[in-house]
Amino acid sequence: MATEKIRILIVDDIADTRENLAKLIGFEPDMAVAGTAGGGQEAVAMAKKERPHVILMDINMPDMDGITATEIISNTVPESPIIMMSVQGEQDYLRRSMLAGAREFLVKPFSADELINSIRHVHELEKVRRARYAPQQQAAAAAGASAVAGAPETGKIITFFSPKGGVGRTTIATNLAVALHQSTGKDVVLVDGSLPFGDIAVILNMSPKAKTIADLIGSFELADADIVESILVQHSTGIKVMLAPPTPESTELITGAHIKHVLELLKQRYAFVVVDTWPSFQEQVITMLDVSDVILTLMTLEITSLKNVRVFMEIAEKLGYGNEKVQLVANRNDSSGGIKASDVEASLGRKIPHTIVSDGRTLVLAVNRGVPFVISHRDSQVSKDIFTLAAKLSGGSEEPAAAGAGAKGAKQASGGLKLFGAR
Repeated sequence: MATEKIRILIVDDIADTRENLAKLIGFEPDMAVAGTAGGGQEAVAMAKKERPHVILMDINMPDMDGITATEIISNTVPESPIIMMSVQGEQDYLRRSMLAGAREFLVKPFSADELINSIRHVHELEKVRRARYAPQQQAAAAAGASAVAGAPETGKIITFFSPKGGVGRTTIATNLAVALHQSTGKDVVLVDGSLPFGDIAVILNMSPKAKTIADLIGSFELADADIVESILVQHSTGIKVMLAPPTPESTELITGAHIKHVLELLKQRYAFVVVDTWPSFQEQVITMLDVSDVILTLMTLEITSLKNVRVFMEIAEKLGYGNEKVQLVANRNDSSGGIKASDVEASLGRKIPHTIVSDGRTLVLAVNRGVPFVISHRDSQVSKDIFTLAAKLSGGSEEPAAAGAGAKGAKQASGGLKLFGAR
């Protein structure tokens, strides 16, 4: 019986390079070219369609760079290991490639022997990985199927994402979490999933010595609901908070699997799990998006934000996220000089179901005081927009569940002007 050939997808924006690599692979009797792609977006689509054994990925490409494509493919087609290729041999490129999920890194120009040996090495490692983890995956699937019938009701994971920074994502996520608790009276947990540089502790004026998700490093696999609960911080507004690591270095020790495990445990205990992220397609962020019930894609009505959101919508479609899951939120909707919301909707071919007015003065005052503006400035239009958003997501009333809860929270949370370097 003939041995199955190693099927390889070649990704490079230069046609001559793709052709030369295909010729080298063609000389090997145990290898075959599964396809070629001239850019990152095409590579993502072909990887999902062809499911190659190995992918050769260039870094610098015009539509979507190889590192971004690698992050997406590593999470959507994990059985296809990636070898990164680049004329850039700097340590930073190597580090970013490996963090994105690449298995090996080849610096151009490389020899035919280096290429072929790398392909065989990565393919053999993947075969070993599959043999090792397949029995565990089958057992987990069987256990999950047997538990479906008696599964208890779980909460809703609402994740904020923006492909571009500076759109107010963290501030809106924080205030939505408080508004959900105020308007429904249900348990809400706010997760600072912006792992490298989370700001929720600053916005809520929380102690820099508080526990964070980094306290679970080394014990994620053993953590149960009680252990996860032990690292949450109670805030005076009534919500619980899971803070980001105190230093960016800890982020590399937290995997997508760790994030998924934690969020699934929180979903069992809390009616709403509000997650902040950061502009990236790294494994941790893709995992947060995957497990979410709703992804609130925050944007501002300006051309650069529109361009980035359009790219994300294309990626979301390839990842299988439906229109109900991915919902657009136009922040600073009435800012002067912005594009009309109707023009944005026409350009994206999607409705913008949620809008939030621009009120920079209120937001700055609230952040400087460490009090969410839905409490300190409840009668402002921006607060009303947040409560409207909360009502749409919860299916309930826009009014707080208990009168006076906001004023009490404001009094407890207020601590005057805080030092931003106290994190």
